[in-house]
Parts: sequence; structure tokens; C-alpha cells
Amino acid sequence: MKKTLALALALAMVLGLTACGGGGGTSQPAAGSNPGASANQPSSTPSTVANKDKPLVWFNRQPSNSSTGELDMDAMSFNKDTYYVGFDANQGAELQGQMILDYITANIDTIDRNGDGVIGYVLAIGDIGHNDSIARTRGVRKALDTAVEEGGAIKSDAVGTNADGKATAVKDGKLTIGGKEYTVRELASQEMKNSAGATWDAATAGNTIGTWVSTFGDQIDVVASNNDGMGMAMFNAWSKENNVPTFGYDANSDAVAAIAEGYGGTISQHADVQAYLTLRVLRNALDGVDIDTGIGTADDAGNVLSDDVYKYVDSERSYYALNVAVTADNYTDFLDATVPYAPVSNQLSQDTHPTKSVWLNIYNAADNFLSATYQPLLQNYDDILNLNVEYIGGDGQTEANITNRLGNPSQYDAFAINMVKTDNSASYTALLNQ
Repeated sequence: MKKTLALALALAMVLGLTACGGGGGTSQPAAGSNPGASANQPSSTPSTVANKDKPLVWFNRQPSNSSTGELDMDAMSFNKDTYYVGFDANQGAELQGQMILDYITANIDTIDRNGDGVIGYVLAIGDIGHNDSIARTRGVRKALDTAVEEGGAIKSDAVGTNADGKATAVKDGKLTIGGKEYTVRELASQEMKNSAGATWDAATAGNTIGTWVSTFGDQIDVVASNNDGMGMAMFNAWSKENNVPTFGYDANSDAVAAIAEGYGGTISQHADVQAYLTLRVLRNALDGVDIDTGIGTADDAGNVLSDDVYKYVDSERSYYALNVAVTADNYTDFLDATVPYAPVSNQLSQDTHPTKSVWLNIYNAADNFLSATYQPLLQNYDDILNLNVEYIGGDGQTEANITNRLGNPSQYDAFAINMVKTDNSASYTALLNQ
């Protein structure tokens, strides 16, 4: 059974690094205090490996320039055992856009609620500087023919409100369905950031849909969201009652279940595969075996992934899970998002894979996908892979809220990091370089 960190140790870690964490006056919760997390006792024997040489996995937020999307290869090559684990954002974005287009096509006789010949949609944007959010915004606009290109790339800016169709970040699209041409208009889009600075904020989305409805009323025919947390907030606040299809991303269990109640659909980014890869890459590096072990090549317990659920891009040192559209046709297969992926759920032997200690953070303990889907999966896999993981939940606002709780990296054998902002890898690597 996993042990809970003693309060004294947690407080010592917080106080010991307050000066070097760069944080403001925000009080820091104890390590592992986020709801549902398990705080595990790190190894009692400090590792003899230098912290800068320990295995490191970035996950969910790929180190990159938030303005240009360019990968931060310094972070990606921090040491020989550094990798990224995420999902194929562009493939998933295209799936989401196509899913929305397919729904409109299949329901063209009823989709235009006020019969004005304009299919109006609103779009909840998660984080305008996040590559995944950018890709999803572009995917919707490309599929619905509202995309505007600049410099060879589709614009992903939020438009605010666009009642007259004259916004410069989008254009009015044209769809021909059943021999009839329809106009498609992005009526409004906004980054869902709360007053404290946290992005992908579901509460903000739930409030914003009310503002959009007061402006546009029955001009809103479709609601699209960069993720399910925001999508479900808008669905529950308005679109469910008004029978307006709402589309999200992540295949969170509540969103999948809501498809039976009219939620239009979502995208599974194979969180079960991502969570496995996050810890498996660390396990392999700690064992000193080929990085492909238990991934593309079966391990000694029979764990292996097929190439239709993930891909590896060597030049980016990145593993990407592949996405699946979840709609009314197949949603019953995705109702429990926290079940480990069967082909990689075989227990490793303690004899050949002795327990190692991992420090892992979730950028925002309130994020629905990460806290309710990703972390429970990690907690299933850490047992399977014999990893003693300490889970740290951040506030979604500052890196210091997280780094202030990495008080003694020498206690851990490896690290898994989920940044608040994709630009901020140095906040973590600086601690490991000390």
C-alpha cells in the first residue's frame, strides 16, 4: 500500500524552496494534496545519479514557443533520457473538424435553428498559446471552410464577436449539402481564461455561453470547444436544454455519457495509451533497456502497443498517441476513460523491475481531463510498472506553485513534468541542474 507523505516532510519541502521558486504571495498546498491524488513516500535512499542525468518526460504540454509553436529542442534534449509524451494534435484536430462537419451534413434539415441559411457556431478556445489548442481551432475552421490563412498557416486567433461576418481571423464559409449552399459563420470565439490567469477554464466557458446567447440567440446552431471540460460547462449551462449540438475533445467520462443526452461528440486522444507511455518511457530508462521495450517491442510480461494507436517521431524525441472520434455510433465503448489499455496492463516483476521513485506534477489539479482521466490512469499504471509516484497538483496559474514543491530532487529517480505554459521548461530544468 502506498504511504502518505508526512506533513512535516511536505512542509519542509515547501519552505526549503520558497526562495528559489520565483513565486509570489500565493500560499502553497502540501505536496500531493490535490483531490484524488496519491502522495507516495519517495525512496529513503537518495539516488546517486546526478539530477541533471535522471530520466525526464515532458507530457501533455510540449516544450515550445507559445507564439510560433516551434519546439524547444533544448528542453527536448535536456539529457539522453528526455522525451515528450502527448498525442497527434493535428490528426485529432482534423478528426474533430470532420466530426462536426459530418454532424451538420447528416442533420442539415434541422441544424439551422432560425432558418436564415447561416449555420452559426461559437468556439471555446482553451489557450491561445498552446499548440494543441491552436491545432483544434484550426481543425474546426478548416473543416467548416471558415479558415483564413496567413503565412501559410490557418489563423487561430480568437475573434471576440463576429455578428456581421467581417472578422479578419475568419471568413464566412460555404458548404454545399444536398445541392443547396449554406453559409457557415463563426459568430464568436474566446480564450477561456479566468481572472486568476488559468486557461482552459470550464467555469469561464459556462458563463461565456450565457453572454453569447444573449447576443446571438437562435443564431447559434453549433457549439464547439477545444476540450470537454469547457464543452460540458456550456452544454450543461445552455445547449443541452436547447438541443444545440456541442462538440468537445478528450473523451472525458462525463462527456461520453452525455452523448446519450445530446452532446454531439468528442475525440478520444487515447489517454490510456498516453498515460502508459508517460511512465513506460521512464521505466525503460531506469531499467537501462531499449526505449522501445513494452512499446513497439513486447516486454517480458507481454506488454506491447500496436502501431495504430501511437507513433514515435525521432527528430522530436516524442511519442504521440493517435485519436479516435467518439460519437453516438460508438460512445458506449468509451464510457469509462480510466480503464488501462488491455494490451499494456500486465504486471512487471519486482525481481527484474525493482521499485523506483518518480516525481510527477499535474499543471492544474482542477483540470477535468488531467485530474479525472489522466491521473487515475497514471495511478493504475504506476502499480503495474513498479513506480512509486508522488503526484503534485498545481493551480494552473504559475510554475512556482509547482516548482516550490520540488524541494529535493535527489530523493527521486526520475521526473514527469506537465508545465503550466509551454515556454517555461527552464523553470524545471534549472532545479535539476543545481
